[in-house]
Amino acid sequence: MKLRTQYLYLLFGLFCFVEPAVAAAEFHSLTPSYIDDRYTDDLTELKQRKIIRALVVPGRTDFYIEDGKIAGLMVKLLDNYEKELNKGIKKEDQKTRIVYIPVDFNELIPDLLAGKGDIAAGFLTITDERKKLVDFASGHSKNTNELIVISRNSKIKLSQLEDLAGENLYVVKGSSYIEHLHHLNSQLSKQNLKTIKIIEADPYLTSEDILEMVNAGAIDITVVDDFKAKLWAKVMPDIEVREDLVVNGSGSTGWAIRKNNPELKKDLEGFTKKVKKGTLLGNIIFNQYYGRDQKLENIKLDEEREKYSKFIEVFKKYGDQYDIDHYKLIAQGYQESGLNQNRVSHRGAVGMMQLLPSTASDKNVDINDIGKLENNIHAGAKYMNFLRTRYFSDPDILPEDQIFFSWAAYNAGPANVRKMRNLAEKMGLDKNVWFKNVEIAAGRLIGTETVRYVANIYKYYSTYLLLEQKELLDQKSALEH
Repeated sequence: MKLRTQYLYLLFGLFCFVEPAVAAAEFHSLTPSYIDDRYTDDLTELKQRKIIRALVVPGRTDFYIEDGKIAGLMVKLLDNYEKELNKGIKKEDQKTRIVYIPVDFNELIPDLLAGKGDIAAGFLTITDERKKLVDFASGHSKNTNELIVISRNSKIKLSQLEDLAGENLYVVKGSSYIEHLHHLNSQLSKQNLKTIKIIEADPYLTSEDILEMVNAGAIDITVVDDFKAKLWAKVMPDIEVREDLVVNGSGSTGWAIRKNNPELKKDLEGFTKKVKKGTLLGNIIFNQYYGRDQKLENIKLDEEREKYSKFIEVFKKYGDQYDIDHYKLIAQGYQESGLNQNRVSHRGAVGMMQLLPSTASDKNVDINDIGKLENNIHAGAKYMNFLRTRYFSDPDILPEDQIFFSWAAYNAGPANVRKMRNLAEKMGLDKNVWFKNVEIAAGRLIGTETVRYVANIYKYYSTYLLLEQKELLDQKSALEH
């Protein structure tokens, strides 16, 4: 199964993907000191520093890793901006470079204001609340609608926005959708209708992840920008994009900059006018990442629901025994084998949890006959517990990150994870936190496989939880009626 990049989402400053000799020539140090540095310089000072920091949100189209290199719409746009910045400058050591710092969507503006970055490079909807905090470089583009997207398998019937009264809507944490849904709730209240229950998704989840959950039937309804919703509808057959249900119409989007950076704003405004959709360069770039040239893959998690329901009691048994959330074990089984006990890898890994017989027979696991389903799940859970307790039980590591590190070790081996954590510390990152920290070092050391592995499992885990919650709510509703 081809792995998706989602909130894999790592990032690695551009230097992480060039040869060390080249990186040394382009940057003063391989250690990304700019990650922890906080300053609010304007363009003149930034050019003196020769670094402009772009805060980016990892995702399947805007910013991701492909074949060991950073890619995505934001990277393409910022590459072009870097060329504009360095026109007429021939010496490499005199050029200003764009470096990338990964953040969750809800961190874009706070981190910008805190001086952790210089550009919040995301398609941020320009709202009155945001304009109180930051300025925007938008190219004066006003063509984004925020649309309702609903699962085709949902029992909810919508013909007008008022039909959303009393329903649950899952949206990206910190997004403009929240502000606009609150405005819609005010209108519903005036009509004596129930308000919408606005649920902010886990910060690790992107709009693409939420759409995939809608497609899987784990979520009924969400709100997404029109261009992104239409793109993913091409490969997610069970989402319905409701162009007639507009939560916010003709919104203007842009990159955010601090109010005390007028030079940078003016420079970016000039650039964004050149590449806004509708210009030649803009159309080339947007078509590549949001048009017919984009290659996407749909993962139908709804088809796995019947599968895991057969095994859930076994996962729960050993999850309880080793104090691991059984849904995390199920998600790991899905990532490893698609919940297929008959799978055998080219390396000889066996069954649902894809364990080598030598690992299962080791004294620290000591489970035989892993060709049997229950033994295989038991061995996988016991090995996860061994990894966690042996290598990641430091009280400075939060329980959630202990699991993340154990997943990484399950995939890459504990020795490699130790190297990742050591490198993360040298890079000025938190060696005790996986997402946005050690995963960056992981990408630099061994590529993206382990980063994708952990991110995928977390997404599947979130989806399984939502599917279970939805089923319980459906059962409760059926009893009430």
